[in-house]
Parts: sequence; structure tokens; C-alpha cells
Amino acid sequence: MKEKIVAAIEESFPLLAETALFIGSHPELGHAEYLASARLEEVFGAAGFEVEHAPLGIPTAFVAVRKARKPGPVIALLCEYDALPELGHACGHHLISGMSLGAALGVASVLEETGGTLRVYGTPAEETMGAKVDMATAGLFRDVDAALMAHPYHSHVRSGNSLAMDALQFTFHGKAAHAAASPQEGINALDAVLLLFNSISMLRQQLPDHVRVHGIISDGGKAPNIIPDRAQAQFYVRSANRPVTDEVAAKVRRCAEGAALQTGCTLDIDNYEYSYDELVTNAALSDCFTANLQALGVPDGAILQGKDTGSLDLGNVSRQCPTIHPYIQVVDAPYLLHTPEFRDSAMLPRALEGMKLGAQALALTACDLLAHPELVEQIKREFQTAVAEA
Repeated sequence: MKEKIVAAIEESFPLLAETALFIGSHPELGHAEYLASARLEEVFGAAGFEVEHAPLGIPTAFVAVRKARKPGPVIALLCEYDALPELGHACGHHLISGMSLGAALGVASVLEETGGTLRVYGTPAEETMGAKVDMATAGLFRDVDAALMAHPYHSHVRSGNSLAMDALQFTFHGKAAHAAASPQEGINALDAVLLLFNSISMLRQQLPDHVRVHGIISDGGKAPNIIPDRAQAQFYVRSANRPVTDEVAAKVRRCAEGAALQTGCTLDIDNYEYSYDELVTNAALSDCFTANLQALGVPDGAILQGKDTGSLDLGNVSRQCPTIHPYIQVVDAPYLLHTPEFRDSAMLPRALEGMKLGAQALALTACDLLAHPELVEQIKREFQTAVAEA
């Protein structure tokens, strides 16, 4: 069966490349990926998948399903296709879509032999208001036996653990006044923001090493001769797990409340993006993927240990079902994600070959799960233990 899967992906490679390059050439921001989602829905529909458009009312989301006549596990593949502001597809989400599309077509070629159900989730806006959060909250992954996706990178990396994250926005409201003629009449909202930054800087010395708190001033006033009556800061609070993130976020909120009290401002606190839980990689599932990557010719020494220092909405999915998020090498130079260099290289033939390799590794892993119920049970036992300990 595995030879049949690899051959099916080879045969579909022109379609995979065309689809990925189309998405890469038409970058769209999160929840505005109308061209990308429409193209993917069209391709899956033509391949015999039953496509649900806009689940949960999310306009650029979809779920494509292929079900065998014989029962078996439910395996999920995930597509991402949002781009970055100004940079375009510098995170390679067009290649993520290509990998999951290729894997789905490969698995579909043997699904009647293995039995089971294959689902492909189109998940918008990973970079901001990740739709996987909504999907996980609504329970769309609760009956899934394993969720798989792979991310392009400059190296092969085993699936690791990401950071939990809260995105906090602090808006201070003061009173405007002429900064030279009557400063005593003003209440300086920018002073409150600066006090917040200084308070967080002092807070950092009491935080664990895995905690990150970083932010910007998103509104600092309108003119230097006007005391700002409104100022705003946005922060990411991250840590290795949700309980610590919640604890640190509460401390950061108190820093903001103290800044408001000192300056006489009023304060609004909001989440300007969704909160992401940490990714909990399923080790047995990750080992299965790594073994398939090696079987495809990648030496073990070329696959690095995984530790993701960013935050992923896939973390919320990993609380619902066994999940992995490995990285696949698609460029040979050490270009970092979210850079113009990676964006440009991710459109070249070398990157498309890496995309095909990722599709094959994902498909072979899905095949192992569909064909070996005992492996699925092992993965689920590990998942249940991890959830109980969380």
C-alpha cells in the first residue's frame, strides 16, 4: 500500500505544485483567504471528497471528508493558507496546504483497502485569530484519532512543544491638554503605557526562564504638544504551559492596573487575538512520522529534536486529540521564517520537492494508523495520560 501512496503523490505532484504556487502568488491575510480556500475546496471536490464550506460560519474554512465503506480510525490532516502582512507567504503556509493536499490524495488511493475516514480541515488565520481555536472549542476534533500537519522550514525537525500564549491589549484613557501652556490640566495616558513597560521589565526578573513577555506601543498619542488622552500597548504573554501563562498574564494585568492608578487614567484590557494553548506532541505518533521520513531517505542524523519557541493554534487541537507538528526542510540555506528570503525561496522548485516529501511522510503515517489499530490504541493511551496530567 505504501508504494501505491508514494506513486499517487508523485502522479499528483503537478497539481500540488500548481495549487501551492497559486496560493503563494496570491497572499491573503487571515480570515480573508477567499482565493486560497476556494481553490482548495475545488481541488478536494474534484478528487471525490465531500466538502463542507464555511463550518461554524467561518467564511474561509472548510472540511473535506473521504470515508471508506469499511469502518476504521478518523485521521485528520490540516491546511493553513493565511499570509503575513506586507511579507506575504514568508511562513510557507502555501506549502502546508500542498503537503496536506498531497497526503490526502495519497491516502485516498488506499482508503478502501485500509478502511476508516480521512478529514482535511481548512483552518484560516493561524497567524492571528486562528480558526483551530474555534474548531477545537466547538468539538470538531473530539472524534479524531490523530491530527497531522507539517510545517516548512530550513531543517527537518521532530514535532516538539510550543508555547501557550495570551495576546493582551491595554488601552489607557486620560485627559488631553496643551503640553506647554497647561500641562497641569492633563492626564497623560502615554505615561501610563511607559509605566507599564517599566513594570513588566522589573517583573521579568521573577519569571521562569521559559516565560516570554514582549510588546509594542500601538498608540502613543497624536502630537508632542498635546498630552495624550489615549495610549495603547499590545503584549504577548507566553510560557511552556497554560497554568503559568494564566498566572503571568494576571501579573501583567496588575502592572497595567498599577500604571493606571499612578497616573489617574482609566484602563480597558482586551484580548486582541485568540489565546493559544501549548502544543502537546504525541510521542508515539511523532515516532511513527519520523520513521516514515527516514524510510523516504532522510537520515536520522538530519532530523533535529523539536522545540518550538513560538505559539500555534494547533496547541488547542492537541488538547482534543493526538497531534503532531513536525518541520520539513524545503530550503537549503538557513533562512528564518517570516523573512523575505524564506518567502522567495519557498516558491522555488527545491521547496516544492520538500513539500512533496512532507506530503509523502504524512500520508505514510496516516496509512500506518489506518492499517494498524494497535498503533492507534497506543497513541490514544498516551494522549489520555497527557490530558489527565495537564
